[in-house]
Parts: sequence; structure tokens; C-alpha cells
Amino acid sequence: MVFLKFFITHIRHLRRRYWILLGSVATIVVLGGIGGIIYITTLSAPPLFPRGGVISITNGQSLSSIVRMLQADHFIRSPFWFTNAVLFLGRERQVQEGDYYFSHPENVFMVAWRLTHADYETNQVKTTIPDDATVSDIALILKKNYPTFDTVHFLTIAQAHEGYLFPDTYYFGINPSAESVVTAMTANFQRKISTANAAAAITAFNKPLPEIITMASIVQHEALTSEDQRIVAGILWKRLAMNMPLDVDSTLYYITGKTSAQLTMADLASKSPYNTYTHKGLPPTPIGSPSLDAIINTVTPITTNYLYFLSDASGTMHYAATLAEQHNNQVKYVR
Repeated sequence: MVFLKFFITHIRHLRRRYWILLGSVATIVVLGGIGGIIYITTLSAPPLFPRGGVISITNGQSLSSIVRMLQADHFIRSPFWFTNAVLFLGRERQVQEGDYYFSHPENVFMVAWRLTHADYETNQVKTTIPDDATVSDIALILKKNYPTFDTVHFLTIAQAHEGYLFPDTYYFGINPSAESVVTAMTANFQRKISTANAAAAITAFNKPLPEIITMASIVQHEALTSEDQRIVAGILWKRLAMNMPLDVDSTLYYITGKTSAQLTMADLASKSPYNTYTHKGLPPTPIGSPSLDAIINTVTPITTNYLYFLSDASGTMHYAATLAEQHNNQVKYVR
């Protein structure tokens, strides 16, 4: 009887311990799950974190402006946690100026630590790809900066991405592969057009992205200033809507390397799909890498009564509403 009573008491005690243990485990799992969700959604690196990207901090730049830049460029998810990480490190006024290279995604604490400890990691070769650069131009720049770079393989895999290799400053490492360069540049393109202003303008324009990028590459080549790019974009979109040829020299330059002054009658009569004098519509691909400004200018065109344009030797644009006016401008401004 005593043994039975002891056994029952012991079983009850074990059951109580079991429920306490089960509750503790459940609490740990729940807290761990909550912690994991918080980490993934606020502290971890964003999905579009720019591999091979660079953060440039200027002297005297405020912490608030740095935070806005980091979030816009997808280096951090949460301004709150980055700011608090900097404060926790005790260096609120000591974010160090300079260029910070990121070869791979890092969480918000590592980004804050590096920026407050001047951990630049820029023992890489700085490579600047200019606006309007073609895949061939980019290959030459890379070969100059990286003598062992495989330009043949790069041209093979990059040609399909003409126009989508974003012009910017990159740090590709000591001996980059063709694949890593294409990945970094196309990912940068996606980040740039995903920014709030660009995304809103592109969406509102309501045309397929390939058409926009192809037109932007032409606009980039044809006009220098933002206003002129918007006017030229308006003219070229109008020509497409009227089923007129675009009649631009830049697409012929893409395939011949000849300036407007160097083009021959044979060039102007060629059957190439890039010849916008003999073929209506857009060329098959972009003719270079447009800047973000050129892309935005292309989808925010200025409406005018013009149908023609040309630039003089100084780069000044001259517009015309009729073909007769265009001929007069050619006589006056083109030597």
C-alpha cells in the first residue's frame, strides 16, 4: 500500500516535470521562431544585396543620409536596426568616409561594424563602366584592368544582356570570371530600376521593359542633357506611333563604328535590322547601356510638335516640325 502510494506520487511528479519540460521546449521553439522571423525580415541581408557593390561615404555625411542611401541601395533592410547598431557600437559620429567594397551579402550588424571601423576591403581593382557603353566596350575596359580576363567568353555570354549591364563603378576582385561580372552588372541593373522613382515611372509609362531599354539606349546616344533626352524621346515615341522610321544614326554607329559624318550612302541603304532608315520600329536589341537618368527621361518624354532633330558640332540640339525645317537646320548647323 505504501509502495503504491509512493508510485502514484512519483508518477504525478514525473508528469508535472514532463509538462514543465514540454512547456519550456515549446517556449524556446516559439521564441526561436520569432527570433528567426525578426532576423530574416529586419537584420539579415536584403535579397537584392549588391554583391560586388560599393558604399561611398563622404566626409561630413550625416547618419540619417547614410541610412537612407543604404536602404535605397539594398545594403540594409531596416533603418531602425542599422541606426541602433551604430549607436550600440558607440560610434554615432564616427562612421568613416571612404569606399566600402562588399564581395558578398552581410547582415546589418556587419555593415554597421565595417562602416564604423573603416573596414574598406577595397584591395580590388576599381572599374568604371561609362554610360552608353556596349558589351564590346565593356570587354575592352575589363581587359585593360584585368589582363588575364577572358574577353572571348565574356562576349559570348554577355551579348544577350546588351543594354542590361548597368554603367557604374565596380570592384570585381583580382581575377574576376566573365560570369561574376555579368551577374554583378545585371543585378545592379535590377536594383537601379527597382528604386521607387524609376519603378513608378516605368510602370506608369506602360510599355514593355525591352522596348524602354532599347529606346533609352538610343536616347542616351542621341542627346546629352536631361531636357534634350526627354524631347528626343517624345519625338522617337511619336515616330513609332505614326509608323515612321526612327531615322537615327546611332543605331548604324552600333554596327559600323562610324560617326554621322563618316556614314556612306551604302551604310544608309544597308539591310541590317539595326538600320533605322530602312527598317521601321526599334532595332533588335539595345545599342548600349543607358544610365538610370536616360531610362527615366525616356519614360517621361516631353510632348512637342517636333518630328525631327539634329545636333551641331558643339552638341546643341536643333528641332524641326517639318522636313523642310530639318533641311534648313542641316544647312545651317551641319558642316
